[in-house]
Amino acid sequence: MNWIIANIKWIMLVSGIITCSMLLATLSPSAGLLNTFGEALPDAPIMQIVVRNWGALIGLMGGMLIYGAFNPINRSFILTVASISKIIFIALVLFYGTAYWGKAGVAVVFDSLVVLVFATYLFGVGRQRTIA
Repeated sequence: MNWIIANIKWIMLVSGIITCSMLLATLSPSAGLLNTFGEALPDAPIMQIVVRNWGALIGLMGGMLIYGAFNPINRSFILTVASISKIIFIALVLFYGTAYWGKAGVAVVFDSLVVLVFATYLFGVGRQRTIA
């Protein structure tokens, strides 16, 4: 736990950069879906909006993680919001996206590990504040 607390800046920076990679879905919705789920983008124009928005929101979450890496005052809030976002994605893939486990499984495993690390940090920092 102490190692995570001591290195959270770098953990947030790396996980934020990786999370920002989903901006690809904003720039190229077809490539974003193909890389994440192994599916082509359906022809419905609404999917252009939904997938681009999805990519932008995930990219923003990555940007928040990068920002939080350099702004300790906001870290707990940012880590909480990012964790909730990642937990929702994990749950949606596990409940509704089992057909996509092959491709999306990488993202689910990564996000699960990140959430575990973030929760460990939040628990450890909360404990330090209680003791102090």
